Amino acid sequence: MPLVTSTDMFKKAYEGGYAIGAFNVNNMEIIQGITEAAKEENAPLILQVSAGARKYANHTYLMKLIEAALIETDLPICVHLDHGDSFELCKSCIEGGFTSVMIDGSHLSFEENIKLTKQVTDYAHDKGVVVEGELGRLAGVEDAVNVSEKDSSYTDPDQVEEFVKKTGVDSLAIAIGTSHGAFKFKGEPQLRFDILEEVQNRLPGFPIVLHGASSVIPEFVEMINTYGGNMPGAKGVPEDMLRKAASMAVCKINIDSDLRLAMTANIRKHFVEHPDHFDPRQYLSPARAAIKGLVRNKLVNVLGCNGKA
Repeated sequence: MPLVTSTDMFKKAYEGGYAIGAFNVNNMEIIQGITEAAKEENAPLILQVSAGARKYANHTYLMKLIEAALIETDLPICVHLDHGDSFELCKSCIEGGFTSVMIDGSHLSFEENIKLTKQVTDYAHDKGVVVEGELGRLAGVEDAVNVSEKDSSYTDPDQVEEFVKKTGVDSLAIAIGTSHGAFKFKGEPQLRFDILEEVQNRLPGFPIVLHGASSVIPEFVEMINTYGGNMPGAKGVPEDMLRKAASMAVCKINIDSDLRLAMTANIRKHFVEHPDHFDPRQYLSPARAAIKGLVRNKLVNVLGCNGKA
């Protein structure tokens, strides 16, 4: 099966009350763990590549790994640029075979965000590629995204209709209280479902995206702390909140930090328990297995997209 866009995925997800998992990829083991889980659960997938991942792994290598995943799984897979910050980056990814791009103009004024997003959308649509825009700013740090709490802002529902109409985007990332990284909340986690509901009312049937939606699995945080790490206070989005969002207008939920935590926790554990090991296959195998188990849980118990490929 060739790469697909997210258009059909989102239509089915909206109508079915579930969401598609958008998992960030950086290397072979992460891609294998994600796609093996999706194959076993017969779930559609969005594999996300950030500018940082593209620089680290090389565009060609990542695309060939994803091509291998298509052969091995025969699943509908969309390849998406996560947090593209310029027209040039989006254009390069489109020309390089991506079927979806995000242009993140959330740091700009409303008018400048519309202008940049429309520029990308016009170019992408001409090439058969879909576009995700963003309104509102999530706090936190992840790759090139670094937004302080004071600079973050919720999405204003009064702006969403104008933004979508003037830009022509195919999906919209909104800020309702999630954040990037593993330290999302100082107190009890809270998401602004009232904002999500208002956006849903103003954009009926339109796919909404949640960034910064890792749950920061306590098991992996505890493992990291047990085996020499230092992550006190790491706290993510409760899975029941994500399931609720998926039952509403949210059709795409981004997951990155949980993958990193699962991989790092198991590598740390392996080196403590086997300090004499130096073969990468020995410590990357349990890391890959942990990612696979994590993704299966997300697909079934959080996203609800298992059996929907």
